[in-house]
Amino acid sequence: MDIIQQTLKHSVWEYKYHIVWIPKYRKKKLYGELRKYLGEIFHELAKQKECKIEEGHLMSDHVHMLISIPPKYSVAQIVGFIKGKSAITISRTFLGRRKNFTGQSFWVRGYHVSTVGRDEEKIRKYIQHQEQEDRRLDKLSIVLSCRL
Repeated sequence: MDIIQQTLKHSVWEYKYHIVWIPKYRKKKLYGELRKYLGEIFHELAKQKECKIEEGHLMSDHVHMLISIPPKYSVAQIVGFIKGKSAITISRTFLGRRKNFTGQSFWVRGYHVSTVGRDEEKIRKYIQHQEQEDRRLDKLSIVLSCRL
C-alpha cells in the first residue's frame, strides 16, 4: 500500500480518522433522497475545511466516514462543522424551515472516532461492507426471535 501524504504550506501530513455518528433517537431517517443528498453535502462541507472523505457509507441509522483532516483542525471541529451545517441544510431543504431554531437538531451530540494507521484497508472494507453485515444481523435476529 502506498502512503499518500498531503501538504499544506509548511507541513506534510497524513491524518485519517474513522468516524461514526447517528441521527437523534437513532431513527432510521437516512433513506431515499435524503441519503443520496447527504453524501454530496458531506463531501462539500469537508472540502470547505480542506478535508477529504476517503470512504463513506450512509446506513439507514448511522454514518460511517473515513476522513483525512489537516493538522490545523481538530477532529471535534470538523465533526461539529459537518454535523451542524448538514443539520441546517436538512432542516431547510427537507423540512421547509427558513430559519434555524435553537434546540432542534438532526444528529446526536456525540460521535465515535478512531485513528487509522496501518489498518486503513481493513477500515475501508469494513465501511464498504457495513450495510451487508447489518442485513445479515437483522436476518439472524429474526430467525432467533422466531425460534423463541
